[in-house]
Amino acid sequence: MNTLSYKTISVNKATAQKEWVIVDAQNQALGRLSSKVAKLLRGKYKPSYTPHVDCGDNVIVINADKVRITGKKWTDRKHFSHTGYQGGQVVLSPLDIFKKNPCRLIEKSVKGMLPKNILSNKLIGNLYVYVGENHKHEGQQPKSIDINSLK
Repeated sequence: MNTLSYKTISVNKATAQKEWVIVDAQNQALGRLSSKVAKLLRGKYKPSYTPHVDCGDNVIVINADKVRITGKKWTDRKHFSHTGYQGGQVVLSPLDIFKKNPCRLIEKSVKGMLPKNILSNKLIGNLYVYVGENHKHEGQQPKSIDINSLK
């Protein structure tokens, strides 16, 4: 019996097949959209998924200003940050973040769904969020995918 045929193949940085995909956030629930985008960034929809390697796709999210949040989550949820100075705690609601920068709300939500390690900093660099239909990545020839068809 040839035992070499049973070797597990692990993807590395050189053999990872990264693609560019566009996701339309119009009328999508923020949490469901963010979890699916996090899986795309991580590469979990690919058969060659390797946990410790950046083998996910580069994701472009358009229409970030048309994302949907249900119920009282616009005002009741709180996001905490700290300036580093005494008494420098800042508490913002999703509505405050959305008014200031709609892209930041999606970025913050996706980052929270990635693993808390060094790899997540590299993965979040593969996320590009834009307010309207226009983006500057036409040269990469991204393919459009329906986020609702993913599980």
